[in-house]
Amino acid sequence: MNELEEARQGIAEVDKEIASLFERRMRLAGKVLDYKKGNGLPILDAAQEERVIARNAGNIADPAIQEYYVLFLRDLMKLSKAYQGRLMNGMKIAYCGVPGAFAHIAAESIFPQADIVPYPDFESAYRACETGEADTAILPIENSFAGDVGGVMDLTFQGSLYINLMLELDVHQNLLGIPGARPEDIRTVVSHPQALAQCARFITERGFDVREFSNTAAAAEYVASTADKSIGAIASRQTASLYGLEVLEAGINSAVANQTRFAVFSRARNKTSQPETEGEHFILVFTVRNEAGALAKILNIIGSHGFNMSSLHSRPVAGPLWNHYFFAELEGGVGTENGRDLLRQLETVCDRLKMIGAYKSIKI
Repeated sequence: MNELEEARQGIAEVDKEIASLFERRMRLAGKVLDYKKGNGLPILDAAQEERVIARNAGNIADPAIQEYYVLFLRDLMKLSKAYQGRLMNGMKIAYCGVPGAFAHIAAESIFPQADIVPYPDFESAYRACETGEADTAILPIENSFAGDVGGVMDLTFQGSLYINLMLELDVHQNLLGIPGARPEDIRTVVSHPQALAQCARFITERGFDVREFSNTAAAAEYVASTADKSIGAIASRQTASLYGLEVLEAGINSAVANQTRFAVFSRARNKTSQPETEGEHFILVFTVRNEAGALAKILNIIGSHGFNMSSLHSRPVAGPLWNHYFFAELEGGVGTENGRDLLRQLETVCDRLKMIGAYKSIKI
């Protein structure tokens, strides 16, 4: 056997080992997906990929070979994500609305291979995940212009699901009409109340009558069904394409910066988050005891532990008059010893305390 044959035989033996390790790695990637499905997490985790590449590249001593090994790892991860995408085909994502709604757009962006299932309202989508009918629910929790979505916040207090991810979706509202309609033909606009609020200045200037719909896509679907040039919908460009409408005027938001945050709910709380990683947040909902200075004590405990409270909302509790719960978002890692001590101290002063979840935000 000459040197060429020996080298080829050596490569064949290595390739056999690689094949066995490749199969093992892909099966482990499947287990990673099982965890992500259970916790409402997307396939792509760019930060984790970069950490793996940086760590593994150090295993190669030869700098020239190391460059190719990094490329090999990137290709390997691309294949892993494709395999996970195939396995995810049976995953069901609940959202409120109809195809083309902003929640549908958000769900497709983060879970493109999954089965995106519409529900008529926030609670039915939430309960679908709670009962196991769906794996994950994606619901809006706040708009930068119209404010918080109180109904969804109430579900976090009443229900049992966790938030493990936040999606930040730039919202661009448009005036849609049936083919052949012109902006001056429109007399009435229909849309979700928040979309109408986001475009209040535009609506007032044009003197339009308004009608509220359960969501923007349902409004567009209605306009398409009327064949009436005098009725327009306020919705996304994607919705226009979906229902055969035309964009009569684009970008009619009163505020240029218009963003909706969608919470990704699941039945399990993600416990793999890295508590000291920049950009992590967590959510607490709590009620205070009926005594003087109760809320101040809670805020002092949070401040003494060095956590910045990015938002605090007060919502009425169904039942006793004037009872409220609080929905608080804090910056930092709750998984640190400092975070765990925060929760222990809050339990001593809160009448009821729930850790809704730790999350990072993804902009889509």
